[in-house]
Amino acid sequence: MIKLTKKQILNLQKNKPPYLMVDQITKLIPGKISEGYKNLPKNEWFFKVHWENNPNMPGALQLESLIQTCSMSIFTMSSSKEDVIYFVEASNLKFQKKVIPGMKLILKTKITQLFRGIAICEGKGYQNNKLACEAKFKLVLPNELNKYRIKN
Repeated sequence: MIKLTKKQILNLQKNKPPYLMVDQITKLIPGKISEGYKNLPKNEWFFKVHWENNPNMPGALQLESLIQTCSMSIFTMSSSKEDVIYFVEASNLKFQKKVIPGMKLILKTKITQLFRGIAICEGKGYQNNKLACEAKFKLVLPNELNKYRIKN
C-alpha cells in the first residue's frame, strides 16, 4: 500500500495551491483505489467567499477533491505516461451534509473501469464519519486515448 505526502502529490499532478483539493493520500493501490483527506482550516480561501455567515465548501470543490484524489491512483500506475488527466463527466452527485470549516474531509475513491484511456470512477467524501458527498465520474487520459484514435 502506498501513501503520498502533499509534496509527492504536487510532484505527480498539475493542480497547485490554492486549487489543490487533497492534502495527503493515506491509502493507494495504483489503478484501483485512492484514499486521502483535505484539511479545512477556517481561513481556507473558499470559506471567505462562500456564504459569509454560513461558510461551507462548495459542492463543485467537493467533487474536485474526489477527482484529484482518484487521479493519484492513475498518476502512480507504472504504465501511465500521463502528465494531465481531464474530468469529462459526472453523475449521481449527492451532497448530503455541509462541509464546514475546521474539519477534515475524508476522501475515498475507486476506479471501477479503466480501458483505452477512459477511467470510470466513483468517490465518497466523509466529515465526522458521516457521508457528506458522493459522485460517479469519468476521467480521460489523453495520451492513452490518442493511441486508439483512427488515423487519417
